[in-house]
Amino acid sequence: MSVANFATLKSVKRVQIQRFGADGGTCNDAVAMEEPLEIRLAWAQPDGRREQKSISITMRTPGNDEELAAGFLLTEGIIAGPAEIEAAGPCGPPAANGLINVVRVDLAPGVKVDLARLERHFYTSSSCGVCGKASLDAVAVQGRYDLRDNPLRISAENLGALPDRLRASQSVFERTGGLHASGLFDAAGQVQASREDVGRHNALDKLIGQALLAGELPMSGYGAVLSGRASFELMQKAMMAGIPLVAAVGAPSSLAVEFADEFGMTLAGFVTAGRFNVYSRPDRIA
Repeated sequence: MSVANFATLKSVKRVQIQRFGADGGTCNDAVAMEEPLEIRLAWAQPDGRREQKSISITMRTPGNDEELAAGFLLTEGIIAGPAEIEAAGPCGPPAANGLINVVRVDLAPGVKVDLARLERHFYTSSSCGVCGKASLDAVAVQGRYDLRDNPLRISAENLGALPDRLRASQSVFERTGGLHASGLFDAAGQVQASREDVGRHNALDKLIGQALLAGELPMSGYGAVLSGRASFELMQKAMMAGIPLVAAVGAPSSLAVEFADEFGMTLAGFVTAGRFNVYSRPDRIA
Protein backbone atom coordinates (compact mmCIF):
# COMPACT_ATOMS: atom_id res chain seq x y z
CA MET A 1 0.00 0.00 0.00
CA SER A 2 1.37 3.43 -0.91
CA VAL A 3 1.99 6.09 1.73
CA ALA A 4 -0.75 8.28 0.22
CA ASN A 5 -3.30 5.46 0.31
CA PHE A 6 -2.39 4.61 3.91
CA ALA A 7 -2.84 8.25 4.94
CA THR A 8 -6.25 8.31 3.27
CA LEU A 9 -7.21 5.05 4.99
CA LYS A 10 -6.46 6.59 8.40
CA SER A 11 -8.49 9.69 7.50
CA VAL A 12 -11.70 8.00 6.33
CA LYS A 13 -14.18 5.72 8.08
CA ARG A 14 -17.02 3.72 6.52
CA VAL A 15 -20.35 3.91 8.36
CA GLN A 16 -23.76 2.41 7.67
CA ILE A 17 -26.49 4.93 6.86
CA GLN A 18 -30.16 5.01 5.93
CA ARG A 19 -30.55 7.08 2.79
CA PHE A 20 -33.83 8.87 2.03
CA GLY A 21 -34.96 10.00 -1.40
CA ALA A 22 -35.22 8.42 -4.82
CA ASP A 23 -32.15 6.26 -4.18
CA GLY A 24 -33.11 5.45 -0.57
CA GLY A 25 -32.10 2.36 1.33
CA THR A 26 -29.38 1.08 3.65
CA CYS A 27 -25.82 1.56 2.41
CA ASN A 28 -22.32 2.54 3.49
CA ASP A 29 -20.95 6.06 3.38
CA ALA A 30 -17.45 7.51 3.86
CA VAL A 31 -17.02 10.06 6.63
CA ALA A 32 -13.93 12.00 7.67
CA MET A 33 -12.21 10.67 10.78
CA GLU A 34 -12.13 12.91 13.84
CA GLU A 35 -9.92 11.87 16.74
CA PRO A 36 -8.20 13.70 19.62
CA LEU A 37 -4.49 14.40 19.37
CA GLU A 38 -2.44 15.20 22.44
CA ILE A 39 0.75 17.16 21.81
CA ARG A 40 3.49 16.62 24.39
CA LEU A 41 6.66 18.67 24.69
CA ALA A 42 9.88 17.25 26.18
CA TRP A 43 13.07 19.15 26.98
CA ALA A 44 16.31 18.72 28.95
CA GLN A 45 16.74 20.12 32.43
CA PRO A 46 20.15 21.56 33.47
CA ASP A 47 20.91 18.32 35.30
CA GLY A 48 20.27 16.29 32.16
CA ARG A 49 16.85 14.95 33.14
CA ARG A 50 14.12 15.33 30.56
CA GLU A 51 10.86 16.98 31.55
CA GLN A 52 7.66 16.32 29.67
CA LYS A 53 4.46 18.34 29.54
CA SER A 54 1.17 17.97 27.70
CA ILE A 55 0.56 21.34 26.03
CA SER A 56 -2.47 20.83 23.79
CA ILE A 57 -5.29 18.48 22.89
CA THR A 58 -7.00 19.14 19.58
CA MET A 59 -9.60 17.27 17.56
CA ARG A 60 -8.02 16.41 14.23
CA THR A 61 -8.18 14.13 11.22
CA PRO A 62 -5.44 11.49 11.68
CA GLY A 63 -2.48 11.83 9.36
CA ASN A 64 0.55 14.16 9.25
CA ASP A 65 0.42 14.33 13.05
CA GLU A 66 4.12 15.21 13.44
CA GLU A 67 3.62 18.11 11.01
CA LEU A 68 0.59 19.27 12.98
CA ALA A 69 2.55 19.24 16.24
CA ALA A 70 5.55 21.05 14.74
CA GLY A 71 3.39 23.64 13.03
CA PHE A 72 1.44 24.25 16.23
CA LEU A 73 4.64 24.82 18.22
CA LEU A 74 5.89 27.32 15.66
CA THR A 75 2.66 29.25 15.18
CA GLU A 76 2.13 29.47 18.94
CA GLY A 77 5.62 30.97 19.35
CA ILE A 78 6.95 28.07 21.44
CA ILE A 79 9.78 27.28 19.00
CA ALA A 80 11.54 29.45 16.42
CA GLY A 81 12.67 26.94 13.80
CA PRO A 82 13.54 23.35 12.86
CA ALA A 83 16.90 23.40 14.65
CA GLU A 84 15.05 23.50 17.97
CA ILE A 85 13.40 20.11 17.32
CA GLU A 86 15.50 17.03 18.03
CA ALA A 87 12.78 14.46 17.30
CA ALA A 88 9.03 14.19 16.82
CA GLY A 89 6.92 11.07 16.66
CA PRO A 90 4.01 9.02 18.01
CA CYS A 91 4.08 8.25 21.71
CA GLY A 92 2.47 5.50 23.77
CA PRO A 93 0.27 2.54 22.88
CA PRO A 94 -2.39 2.66 20.14
CA ALA A 95 -6.05 3.26 20.94
CA ALA A 96 -8.69 0.57 20.40
CA ASN A 97 -9.01 1.60 16.74
CA GLY A 98 -5.28 1.19 16.15
CA LEU A 99 -4.46 4.91 16.04
CA ILE A 100 -1.82 6.52 18.22
CA ASN A 101 -3.32 9.78 19.40
CA VAL A 102 -0.28 11.25 21.16
CA VAL A 103 2.68 13.00 19.51
CA ARG A 104 5.78 13.87 21.51
CA VAL A 105 8.17 16.57 20.34
CA ASP A 106 11.64 16.49 21.90
CA LEU A 107 13.46 19.79 21.87
CA ALA A 108 17.14 19.94 21.01
CA PRO A 109 19.70 20.25 23.83
CA GLY A 110 20.06 23.80 25.06
CA VAL A 111 16.63 24.99 23.87
CA LYS A 112 14.98 26.87 26.70
CA VAL A 113 11.26 26.54 27.35
CA ASP A 114 9.09 29.48 28.39
CA LEU A 115 6.63 27.68 30.64
CA ALA A 116 4.33 30.72 30.72
CA ARG A 117 3.92 30.50 26.94
CA LEU A 118 2.71 26.92 27.23
CA GLU A 119 -0.53 28.30 28.67
CA ARG A 120 -2.21 28.68 25.30
CA HIS A 121 -4.38 31.72 24.64
CA PHE A 122 -7.29 31.68 22.20
CA TYR A 123 -8.34 34.93 20.55
CA THR A 124 -10.93 33.62 18.12
CA SER A 125 -13.82 33.32 20.56
CA SER A 126 -16.00 36.37 20.89
CA SER A 127 -16.32 35.60 24.61
CA CYS A 128 -12.61 35.39 25.36
CA GLY A 129 -12.53 38.88 26.88
CA VAL A 130 -9.57 40.06 24.78
CA CYS A 131 -10.07 43.10 22.57
CA GLY A 132 -8.78 43.29 19.01
CA LYS A 133 -5.97 45.71 19.83
CA ALA A 134 -4.70 43.50 22.65
CA SER A 135 -4.75 40.50 20.32
CA LEU A 136 -2.69 42.32 17.68
CA ASP A 137 -0.21 43.54 20.28
CA ALA A 138 0.22 40.02 21.66
CA VAL A 139 1.05 38.63 18.22
CA ALA A 140 3.37 41.51 17.36
CA VAL A 141 5.62 40.45 20.24
CA GLN A 142 5.89 36.93 18.78
CA GLY A 143 6.34 37.81 15.10
CA ARG A 144 9.75 37.04 13.57
CA TYR A 145 9.30 38.18 9.97
CA ASP A 146 8.60 41.62 8.52
CA LEU A 147 6.21 41.07 5.62
CA ARG A 148 5.62 44.67 4.61
CA ASP A 149 8.30 44.72 1.89
CA ASN A 150 7.82 41.14 0.71
CA PRO A 151 7.99 41.16 -3.13
CA LEU A 152 5.59 38.26 -3.84
CA ARG A 153 3.21 39.03 -6.72
CA ILE A 154 0.50 36.96 -8.43
CA SER A 155 -1.85 37.68 -11.31
CA ALA A 156 -5.57 38.07 -10.69
CA GLU A 157 -6.22 35.19 -13.08
CA ASN A 158 -3.97 32.80 -11.17
CA LEU A 159 -5.33 33.91 -7.82
CA GLY A 160 -8.89 33.23 -8.97
CA ALA A 161 -7.92 29.74 -10.11
CA LEU A 162 -6.56 28.72 -6.69
CA PRO A 163 -9.77 27.29 -5.14
CA ASP A 164 -10.23 24.82 -8.00
CA ARG A 165 -6.55 23.86 -7.88
CA LEU A 166 -6.76 23.33 -4.12
CA ARG A 167 -9.91 21.27 -4.48
CA ALA A 168 -8.17 19.02 -7.02
CA SER A 169 -5.59 18.13 -4.36
CA GLN A 170 -8.16 17.16 -1.69
CA SER A 171 -8.30 13.37 -1.87
CA VAL A 172 -10.15 12.89 1.42
CA PHE A 173 -12.65 15.68 0.73
CA GLU A 174 -13.40 14.00 -2.59
CA ARG A 175 -14.52 10.89 -0.69
CA THR A 176 -16.23 12.53 2.30
CA GLY A 177 -17.11 16.15 1.51
CA GLY A 178 -16.24 16.95 5.10
CA LEU A 179 -12.76 18.46 5.39
CA HIS A 180 -11.09 21.84 5.30
CA ALA A 181 -7.86 22.33 3.38
CA SER A 182 -4.91 24.70 3.23
CA GLY A 183 -2.62 24.92 0.25
CA LEU A 184 0.75 26.50 -0.42
CA PHE A 185 0.94 28.27 -3.78
CA ASP A 186 3.71 30.00 -5.70
CA ALA A 187 3.74 33.19 -7.77
CA ALA A 188 2.51 31.23 -10.80
CA GLY A 189 -0.57 30.11 -8.89
CA GLN A 190 0.48 26.47 -8.67
CA VAL A 191 -0.41 24.62 -5.47
CA GLN A 192 2.89 23.12 -4.29
CA ALA A 193 1.56 21.36 -1.18
CA SER A 194 -1.76 20.91 0.60
CA ARG A 195 -3.09 19.42 3.82
CA GLU A 196 -6.62 18.45 4.92
CA ASP A 197 -8.24 18.31 8.35
CA VAL A 198 -11.60 18.67 10.08
CA GLY A 199 -10.19 21.82 11.67
CA ARG A 200 -9.19 24.85 9.60
CA HIS A 201 -6.39 25.72 12.02
CA ASN A 202 -5.09 22.13 11.99
CA ALA A 203 -4.94 22.04 8.19
CA LEU A 204 -2.80 25.20 8.19
CA ASP A 205 -0.60 23.96 11.04
CA LYS A 206 0.03 20.74 9.08
CA LEU A 207 0.96 22.76 5.99
CA ILE A 208 3.32 24.99 7.96
CA GLY A 209 4.69 22.03 9.88
CA GLN A 210 5.76 20.20 6.73
CA ALA A 211 7.73 23.26 5.63
CA LEU A 212 9.23 23.66 9.10
CA LEU A 213 10.44 20.06 9.27
CA ALA A 214 11.88 20.39 5.75
CA GLY A 215 13.86 23.49 6.79
CA GLU A 216 11.92 25.75 4.42
CA LEU A 217 11.13 28.67 6.71
CA PRO A 218 10.33 31.47 6.25
CA MET A 219 7.72 30.69 3.59
CA SER A 220 8.17 34.16 2.14
CA GLY A 221 7.99 33.12 -1.52
CA TYR A 222 4.57 31.55 -1.16
CA GLY A 223 0.96 32.32 -0.33
CA ALA A 224 -1.64 30.24 1.49
CA VAL A 225 -5.07 29.39 0.07
CA LEU A 226 -7.78 28.41 2.56
CA SER A 227 -10.87 26.38 1.74
CA GLY A 228 -13.02 28.29 4.23
CA ARG A 229 -13.08 31.68 5.88
CA ALA A 230 -10.12 33.75 7.06
CA SER A 231 -10.02 34.28 10.83
CA PHE A 232 -7.61 36.09 13.11
CA GLU A 233 -6.04 32.80 14.20
CA LEU A 234 -5.31 31.69 10.63
CA MET A 235 -3.76 35.07 9.76
CA GLN A 236 -1.62 34.78 12.89
CA LYS A 237 -0.36 31.35 11.86
CA ALA A 238 0.46 32.55 8.34
CA MET A 239 2.37 35.54 9.72
CA MET A 240 4.37 33.39 12.14
CA ALA A 241 5.51 31.27 9.16
CA GLY A 242 6.42 34.33 7.05
CA ILE A 243 3.56 33.92 4.52
CA PRO A 244 2.73 37.34 3.00
CA LEU A 245 -0.47 36.51 1.10
CA VAL A 246 -3.61 34.66 2.22
CA ALA A 247 -6.45 33.83 -0.19
CA ALA A 248 -9.67 32.48 1.33
CA VAL A 249 -12.65 30.91 -0.41
CA GLY A 250 -14.87 32.31 2.34
CA ALA A 251 -15.23 35.62 4.13
CA PRO A 252 -12.66 37.27 6.38
CA SER A 253 -13.46 38.41 9.90
CA SER A 254 -13.04 42.04 10.91
CA LEU A 255 -10.01 41.20 13.05
CA ALA A 256 -8.43 39.23 10.20
CA VAL A 257 -8.66 42.38 8.05
CA GLU A 258 -7.14 44.49 10.83
CA PHE A 259 -4.40 41.91 11.25
CA ALA A 260 -3.51 41.91 7.55
CA ASP A 261 -3.36 45.69 7.49
CA GLU A 262 -1.26 45.83 10.67
CA PHE A 263 1.38 43.36 9.47
CA GLY A 264 1.57 44.22 5.77
CA MET A 265 -0.12 41.05 4.52
CA THR A 266 -2.31 40.72 1.46
CA LEU A 267 -5.72 39.26 2.31
CA ALA A 268 -8.19 38.17 -0.38
CA GLY A 269 -11.64 36.77 0.39
CA PHE A 270 -14.57 35.23 -1.52
CA VAL A 271 -12.02 34.01 -4.05
CA THR A 272 -13.50 32.47 -7.21
CA ALA A 273 -12.44 32.45 -10.84
CA GLY A 274 -12.76 35.99 -12.16
CA ARG A 275 -13.93 37.59 -8.93
CA PHE A 276 -12.66 38.21 -5.38
CA ASN A 277 -12.24 40.96 -2.80
CA VAL A 278 -8.85 42.23 -1.63
CA TYR A 279 -8.92 43.72 1.87
CA SER A 280 -5.28 44.66 2.33
CA ARG A 281 -2.22 45.30 0.16
CA PRO A 282 -3.81 44.90 -3.30
CA ASP A 283 -0.46 45.90 -4.85
CA ARG A 284 0.58 42.24 -4.73
CA ILE A 285 -2.18 41.34 -7.22
CA ALA A 286 -1.14 42.07 -10.81
